[in-house]
Amino acid sequence: MRECIRCNIEMVEDLDVKVEGGAYGVKVTQQGIFKENLGKLKCAVCPECGYTETYVQDTSKIKKLVLNNK
Repeated sequence: MRECIRCNIEMVEDLDVKVEGGAYGVKVTQQGIFKENLGKLKCAVCPECGYTETYVQDTSKIKKLVLNNK
């Protein structure tokens, strides 16, 4: 459960982030061309004030990247 940092109420989670005019979402990758997709951005919205935060739901690839860079 994500809580709004402004209102301290439960946010609506697991919403997709789409590029306007496109049917595809936004993904997170390493810098550079043809790098591995590290995760799809999701968002949570506060139903009270509209505050929105983005997050990657599955962080396993990001954790693996951090371990490999140590």
